[in-house]
Amino acid sequence: MKFQSPLIKGTLIKRYKRFMADVTLDDGTVVTAHCPNSGAMLGITTPGSIVYLSKSPNENRKLKYTWEMLETDGALVGTNTGNPQKIVHEALMQ
Repeated sequence: MKFQSPLIKGTLIKRYKRFMADVTLDDGTVVTAHCPNSGAMLGITTPGSIVYLSKSPNENRKLKYTWEMLETDGALVGTNTGNPQKIVHEALMQ
């Protein structure tokens, strides 16, 4: 899937309140990202996991970052439940 801007790599500190996750970016900055997945996400919210975030261009947005995916067992797993339809659409268009 093509994102509006390159994804930002970080390390998961913790996920909490279902919709928030604290992440340390590669430059050492700690940010709180929106987690658009209301599921339990059992087994993929391990602190220390490599995660990928997008940054919103909307300056008025409360949480500037969105958790898009993470690495687990050598594979990328999507965490943003808004993306599957976009991925299928993009695949069908190609």
